[in-house]
Amino acid sequence: MASVASGFWAGWVATITVVSVIGLGWLLVNVYFGRDDSAEVGHYTWDETLREGTTPAPLWWFWFILALLATSVIYLILYPGFGAYAGVLRWSQGSQLAARLASYDERFGEEREKIAQASVATLQQDQRAMRTAWHIFNNQCTACHGPDARGQAALFPDLGDASWQWGGDEQQLTQTITQGRQAVMPGWQAVLNDDGVVKMADYVLSLASGTPAQGDTATLYASYCSACHGPGGSGMPLLGAPALNDREWLYGGSTAAVRESIALGRMGVMPAFGARLDAGQIKLLTAWLAAGAAPLRGE
Repeated sequence: MASVASGFWAGWVATITVVSVIGLGWLLVNVYFGRDDSAEVGHYTWDETLREGTTPAPLWWFWFILALLATSVIYLILYPGFGAYAGVLRWSQGSQLAARLASYDERFGEEREKIAQASVATLQQDQRAMRTAWHIFNNQCTACHGPDARGQAALFPDLGDASWQWGGDEQQLTQTITQGRQAVMPGWQAVLNDDGVVKMADYVLSLASGTPAQGDTATLYASYCSACHGPGGSGMPLLGAPALNDREWLYGGSTAAVRESIALGRMGVMPAFGARLDAGQIKLLTAWLAAGAAPLRGE
């Protein structure tokens, strides 16, 4: 089906091109050589003195338009543009891109491979490598995590602290960048009701303060939350369940924000960059993030 549509549109473009070229050529010849000098049209007058006559446009216009017409025809012969015709030179944007990529790989492939094979500790000691990682972050990550990597909008996490929802070691950081992450915090409003949400939020805040409450709220937490966040609220990076016994809050640590998280849930998404970044770039980003994600301004 796709080939039929492609063939149709290729033919349609070719038809329009031919008709346009022939039409422009006819118009050009007709204006300069097909006019009747005996015809009088001077009876059309505007503003009392502006009168239409029969004087044609300057002849150099004819040669200029003819030259453009000839150039267009030559271009259509040499390059793609005439339907599905590829042109005598067989030029295409795809081939140009492939050639540029091949040239880039030939020039920098060895160095990129060295970076991909280097250890994170070695890269962290290389200021040039860290500067490159900082530029990669600026180009790829600042829209969400902010220009200083400190997060923003109570939606995107701070990358400069020691709190990592999915784990902060080399393997976990690499996986996060390469494959992305999909958080799945379900909403508990239908299960807990309003009163239960309030009690659960109070208990979570007590965990964060270091003085966990006892009694019914602790039982409620153990029943619904401990499987993911741990009995003491220490979190579970394997599931992307953040720690609740610290004061690091991605979506805000106010009572209202915590209640909203419990009632409605959170479904944050970290997109995958494995198809956009190569192994060397991912290794550089991993090293920079593991080193504390310090901005290198002025570099």
